[in-house]
Amino acid sequence: MLRSIQKWTIQHAQHTEHVDWFMALPELMAFIAIVILRGLTKVPSLCDCWSANLGNPQIIGTMSCDRFQDIMRHLHFDDRSTRSERTKTDKFAAISTVWGSFVTNSITSYNPGRHITVDGQLFPSKTHCCFLQYIATKPDKFGVKFWVACDLKSKYICNVLPYLGKDPSRPSGERLSENVVMRLMDPFLDKGRNVTTDNFFTSLSLAQRLLSRKTTILGTLNKIRREIPQSTRQTDRDEFTTQVFSTTGATLTVYAPKKKKTVYILSSMHSEVQTEETTKRKPNTVTLYNTTKCGVDVMDQMVREYTV
Repeated sequence: MLRSIQKWTIQHAQHTEHVDWFMALPELMAFIAIVILRGLTKVPSLCDCWSANLGNPQIIGTMSCDRFQDIMRHLHFDDRSTRSERTKTDKFAAISTVWGSFVTNSITSYNPGRHITVDGQLFPSKTHCCFLQYIATKPDKFGVKFWVACDLKSKYICNVLPYLGKDPSRPSGERLSENVVMRLMDPFLDKGRNVTTDNFFTSLSLAQRLLSRKTTILGTLNKIRREIPQSTRQTDRDEFTTQVFSTTGATLTVYAPKKKKTVYILSSMHSEVQTEETTKRKPNTVTLYNTTKCGVDVMDQMVREYTV
């Protein structure tokens, strides 16, 4: 990955500035180290990192501000001369080679625990590109959307896919949500793991597909799904009541945390649903979902906390 970034950065600099421009691998690693340090120290302005009052001695001793900005200006992850041609078949062409290596390394470098969380992440950006998303409900309304699978315990990114719009390789008739989960979980199937999803992804057909690969699912279910019995869609359900429906390999829990609110939880890891002996009488499926749903959210929070 480093050699690839070095090669294309040097190429861009030599084409646009000086023919003798060069950057050695240790210098690129020093550049990356400064980026990480900036995220940790949270100095608001780039120039302040080298100032007399706010500057970090480690950063000052590693590289000059002018050289850092020089590398930043030329930083490239692909051959720009062939990008327009590659973009016709790969919208992520500007970074796809390095990105592919990063994702492969993420998968092979870590063995996740039993629980993996799958969710979407909107990475804030206003860069003009054909796959930029606008989501009004997000704090940063513009960004690049990623589908992410995170280990629950460590919040490590196990697998990640960028959302680039309509995918011609997706089989006809297959839901986007099912396709995303199966692709993200593919390296971790057949090992007895569980995946936690929200109501965008969860469905009975997905639960059955995962179960055939020795993987269970635990997720909220959208009330408009056909899997939900018509009798459970009433709005005047008593507070803290639970109904349980079972089918082949999956259990549906219908729980009312409030007078006019109903939560639907589909689980293929619970053959029996038990309720707590408390006032709220919360089912164990709901309790476990609340515990395991936070993987991607916490990862996204850390990304924002240390961003530069």
